[in-house]
Amino acid sequence: MAMRLTGINSGLDTESIIQELVAVRQTKVDNAKKEQTKLEWKQKAWKDLNSKLKSFQNKFVSNMRLSSDYAKKKTNVSNSSVANVITGENAVNCVQSLRVERLAKTAYLTGGKLEGSEAGSLNALTKLSDITGSTVEGDGTITLTTGKGSSAKTVDIAVNADTTISDVLTQLKNNGLNASFDEEQGRLFVSAKASGEASDFTLTSNDENGLAALSALKLTEDADAKKVGGTNAKIWLNDAEFTSSTNVFKINGLTITALQQTKAGEEVTLTTENDTSGIYDMIKNLFKEYNEIINEMDKLYNAKDGKKYEPLTEEEKYAMSEKEVEDWENKVKESLLYRDENLSEISSTLKNVMMSGFQVNGKMMYLSDFGINTLGYFGAPDNERNAYHIDGDADDENTSTATDKLRAMISNDPDTVVGFFSQLSQSLYDKMFDLSKSVDGYRSYGNFYDDKKLATDYSGYNSKIADLEEKLFAYEDKWYAKFAAMETAMAKMQSNSNAVTSMLGGL
Repeated sequence: MAMRLTGINSGLDTESIIQELVAVRQTKVDNAKKEQTKLEWKQKAWKDLNSKLKSFQNKFVSNMRLSSDYAKKKTNVSNSSVANVITGENAVNCVQSLRVERLAKTAYLTGGKLEGSEAGSLNALTKLSDITGSTVEGDGTITLTTGKGSSAKTVDIAVNADTTISDVLTQLKNNGLNASFDEEQGRLFVSAKASGEASDFTLTSNDENGLAALSALKLTEDADAKKVGGTNAKIWLNDAEFTSSTNVFKINGLTITALQQTKAGEEVTLTTENDTSGIYDMIKNLFKEYNEIINEMDKLYNAKDGKKYEPLTEEEKYAMSEKEVEDWENKVKESLLYRDENLSEISSTLKNVMMSGFQVNGKMMYLSDFGINTLGYFGAPDNERNAYHIDGDADDENTSTATDKLRAMISNDPDTVVGFFSQLSQSLYDKMFDLSKSVDGYRSYGNFYDDKKLATDYSGYNSKIADLEEKLFAYEDKWYAKFAAMETAMAKMQSNSNAVTSMLGGL
């Protein structure tokens, strides 16, 4: 920026004079920036609300349109310490008997304590020949067998006097087992990676050095090794036998996890039935989410008119405290969607669907028929008059003492409940789908507000502000030039006056 020296000859505060002259044009720039800031905040407000509307549509409305969405079932287990059950959609309502004969086990081999390990001198790098009492001298093999019967697999593990404990462990791991050496305990621990007979294993040898290696590692029965064989779980459901390599059984829509054996003569009862609580919670959560959104939209639409509040310039902020700035800007933000037409359309559409009736078995039914109502104009706080409350909802202090009509209907007439709420959800889905269609130049698909138009308007302010600032600077430069010319003229006049005075003084 060029240095400007003003008022030297005239004695005028030309800087202040020029700033007063350009103040009107500076105000135009400031106002454009404020409008752009408000538009930015409005975009943010719509993005937040749009996210909530899309979440409501996808999380609840979309998942409650079909009768199958309400196929909630549960299974009660008479002795939950024996088994737990997850109930699938295709499970049949019935009462069944269960006996757990055997739990699945994972094959596990706990080696005996290695000789010489008491002194703590053995580790994973110890050679077989260095283990106290070892008779390994030449080459040999340890045979690892996994599985049983025709599916059994065998692998030979080569060993000799220089083979280390770590070498043996690595070979076991490479062939599908877990294996480790506890230096403190002086024992090897070997186990299968999965439960069941198919994962069982044995370690044997058909040669002298292989047997010597197993003996040195204390992995033979006569060396105090403790072996637990891998077994399959076995249950009896309605006197039909089922086996599994794990303790989990998937049978006719039920996922049964066996936890412990039943006692002799004991039978556990599995009772599968409609989950009335599950359906109730779906409907309750739908209205919980709806109420939060509709209350927020009403609050935004009915906010106080904030025309007298505008975003602050940096100079205005400087003259205020941080709390004053925050309070001021909140007043602006709270009023951004005041009487917004787009907001009104969305809100009215959702409210109209909730007030609509739907034919169920030839009868027109409404939410009130299920004990779901608003609190009325005088019974609800401001901006909560369009929220719905369920009679008998224990979490709602307004209606908790009323008769729980919805839960009773779910228990006694679930088809009517499902028929009504699936239609209500479908209607909500259709209306919300229409509201979020793309509009060329205005709205992107899936959005409930004119995101494209707002973005275009925001970009337009960039050009407008740049144009206003250019005109402001030109106007400011014009006045600086005029005052500079005046100063130059006055300087010449002063110079001429001094010359005349000098001449007169010389006579």
